Amino acid sequence: MIRKYNKQNLQLQDRRLQNPETTMAGKPKLHYFNGRGRMESIRWLLASAGVEFEEKFINTPEDLDKLKNDGSLMFQQVPMVEIDGMKLVQTRAILNYIATKYNLYGKDIKERALIDMYTEGIVDLNEMIMVLPLCPPDQKDAKITLIRERTTDRYLPVFEKVLKSHGQDYLVGNKLSRADIHLVELLYYVEELDSSLLANFPLLKALKTRVSNLPTVKKFLQPGSPRKPPLDEKSLEQAKKIFRIN
Repeated sequence: MIRKYNKQNLQLQDRRLQNPETTMAGKPKLHYFNGRGRMESIRWLLASAGVEFEEKFINTPEDLDKLKNDGSLMFQQVPMVEIDGMKLVQTRAILNYIATKYNLYGKDIKERALIDMYTEGIVDLNEMIMVLPLCPPDQKDAKITLIRERTTDRYLPVFEKVLKSHGQDYLVGNKLSRADIHLVELLYYVEELDSSLLANFPLLKALKTRVSNLPTVKKFLQPGSPRKPPLDEKSLEQAKKIFRIN
């Protein structure tokens, strides 16, 4: 009887490993304001993995306070994602979990190290672009000039060189990973800032086209998807109000 019970448990466990979605009901639920911010890379990664998700928008400071007061936010801040029975916070932790769960994190520790290294560089430039709307008007031109310089002199040459060095379709292991998805997301932001910045990076432009044509990504890029537009003045003011930014 014990042997039979154990065999049944092993069969059940095997089925769960093959199809993890059967073990946890419901779609991931994303808690953030209705804008890009630190949640947008999470949206991109889930969408690229073909995962449908729900969004619970934070529209007022009181909405944010409620999440803080009910214990949903470990460090009293968003983004927060409900997934697989957990309430995950901290952007990198959320992205690491999604990438691991959906096999977008390389085949071994060396590939993962490369993916992490590339991702951190992507995040550095993405962060500069993300906080640009918060820049005082008298400093904005200088910030944009700095972003342009860092884009063409520091960051994009690295990724162009990586693709050229191995001649493969993707950054690591000739297989789509989170690094490719994060990089293509960044390239869209760079284009919004100044489309000419990509002119001297043909392999990056080819990567952007290649990833954008993947069915899951193509769907995410269509109008009406959960992808968020650039932050306009109205959305910026709402975000400042929600997060109590003076």
